[in-house]
Amino acid sequence: MTAICVDDEPLVLQLTLSLFRDLPGFQEVEGFAGPLEALDWLENHTPDIALLDIDMPGMNGLELARRIRDMHPDTAVIFLTGYSEYALDAFQLHASGYLMKPINREKLASEVEYALSGRNRGKASNVFAKTFGNFDLLVDGRPLVFKRSKSKELLAYLVDRHGGNVSRPEAFAVLWEDTFYDRAMQKQMDVVIRSLRSTLEEAGVGEIFEIQSGWMRILPERMDSDLFRFLDGNREAIQEYRGEYMSAYSWASQTEAYLDRILQEQS
Repeated sequence: MTAICVDDEPLVLQLTLSLFRDLPGFQEVEGFAGPLEALDWLENHTPDIALLDIDMPGMNGLELARRIRDMHPDTAVIFLTGYSEYALDAFQLHASGYLMKPINREKLASEVEYALSGRNRGKASNVFAKTFGNFDLLVDGRPLVFKRSKSKELLAYLVDRHGGNVSRPEAFAVLWEDTFYDRAMQKQMDVVIRSLRSTLEEAGVGEIFEIQSGWMRILPERMDSDLFRFLDGNREAIQEYRGEYMSAYSWASQTEAYLDRILQEQS
């Protein structure tokens, strides 16, 4: 397989190239310090995957991704950035992955595996995350009952991140705003995570949740959601949206505003 890495920071570019070349299955990994160099190369080559920095001068990674999608629709795109506010724009482009700097081999390998599996993945019809209005996880059409409200909220946040990796401190900051992440609260966070995993496993849908080395995420390829359908441009999902998104959670307002903006642009 072939991969490209594009980043205007020389040290970051060298690191990502080194990590990529250490992954199995890649015969060619090319690095570029800017989008224009990459586009020249892409005129005559088709990579399997592209790892793109978002914040670059001239043409940013989001615009570069659009150009790549026009040239090579089957190329999987992973964004690399130090700024989490770009995540929603990445989702609109149907990014295959989203990594926050700094990265390591394990996180990169996980995102690459997910991105490449996306070519043939299908969504399980028996698990559906309802995000318009109040959040619920439906298993075989029935709302799943959670033992802890914070576990349900954690799952809601992971769905909102659309498969992106979330660290324990990030999840804690969302679940307990303005609370210090001390030893006692770290233990409380562990209780919430264990409860979520237990609830999903007891319902027979534990495969939608993944956690390793302090990072967790849901696997969009193993479930469905009105949010995912909306971002994919599904007409029915767009018509079903009434301006309310995960109404019980204040942190969801950013995504709600983003969905509203998409709706306005299409009207």
